[in-house]
Amino acid sequence: MTELTMINEVSTSQKAVAITFDDGPNPIYTPEVLDIFAKAEGKATFFMIGEQMKKNPEIVKKVAEQGHEIGNHTFSHPKLSELSPADCLSEIERNEEIIQELTGQLPVVFRPPYLDYNNDTISILKDKGYPMIGALNMEAQDWEQPGVEHILSASKKCVRNGSILIFHDGFGDRSQTIQAVKKLVFELKSEGYQLLTVSELLNLD
Repeated sequence: MTELTMINEVSTSQKAVAITFDDGPNPIYTPEVLDIFAKAEGKATFFMIGEQMKKNPEIVKKVAEQGHEIGNHTFSHPKLSELSPADCLSEIERNEEIIQELTGQLPVVFRPPYLDYNNDTISILKDKGYPMIGALNMEAQDWEQPGVEHILSASKKCVRNGSILIFHDGFGDRSQTIQAVKKLVFELKSEGYQLLTVSELLNLD
């Protein structure tokens, strides 16, 4: 499946959402996310940065072993629109190599850092067969640490069948994110939502 526009949600009649985490893995917060999803019997997608994976290889392996998806989020988290096509490709492929080395699998979904891209990025992603994954709940702005209730309420407004939601488990203090996600996940479960990986969501009928 090759999409050249940002995919923020999937059209489906099934009560399912994909919760995603950017910029990890992180030795403190990624395991906390794994614990939440284990208790909820759900799956998440982690858009990981190569530099962070090199620092935390055991966490990468644990994420994969627990059945979560690892997506490509580049090696060093640059603004891709500011790179040459060759450097952009290098950022993507270096990250692929690390993911494959640590998990035995190549990533099949991609999220550009800062959701920033240009026509060169699109061309590269098209060649590689990556769908470009965005999210509906950008107003939650969990990366700014705006408070647990803000993260939670802004995200809940975006929940519907096929929603993709973005949070961050890397860079800085993510304790607000963890608290908000914990509440959100168990509310969604109580409302009958399935918590799927992005790839699972994309493949729903």
